Amino acid sequence: RDRPTRRGGEKREIKMAASSAMLLSNPRSVCIHKPQFSSLSSLKTKPASELGFITSQFSGLKLSTLQPLTINNPISTQPRPRFQPVARRVCPFTGKKSNRANQISASNHKTKKLQFVNLQYKKLWWEAGKRFVKLRLSTKALKTIEKNGLDEVAKKAGIDLSKE
Repeated sequence: RDRPTRRGGEKREIKMAASSAMLLSNPRSVCIHKPQFSSLSSLKTKPASELGFITSQFSGLKLSTLQPLTINNPISTQPRPRFQPVARRVCPFTGKKSNRANQISASNHKTKKLQFVNLQYKKLWWEAGKRFVKLRLSTKALKTIEKNGLDEVAKKAGIDLSKE
């Protein structure tokens, strides 16, 4: 920490002297040289011309590459959404999803809460495919399937049961 001292902030000057370094370079190598100072007074009294450089030391260095960067096959990808939910609480058959409701206290203070859909994992017999399909559906959708049949409800919802 830089705390003021009785000597007029000498700690800050010591830090500057300890962290100062000189960059020496030639076209093939770069070397960082840390000079040794005998006292802080020598650092204060030297002008910039006596430190050994007036102009930039990077004048002879080439910072770019020799060949321009070319891309033979540009990569084209679909932009991906930042957030991909793993398993949403939405029924695929009815489209029911969570409801944002107010939870009201005795003092009539309202806080938001979510009322989730009653989703169940069920194995249902699919007559056309002659096999069981495991589905995650709401109890309302289960009631509708019992009434109308699995094929009709899936067709109306646009669900391909062969992939399930």
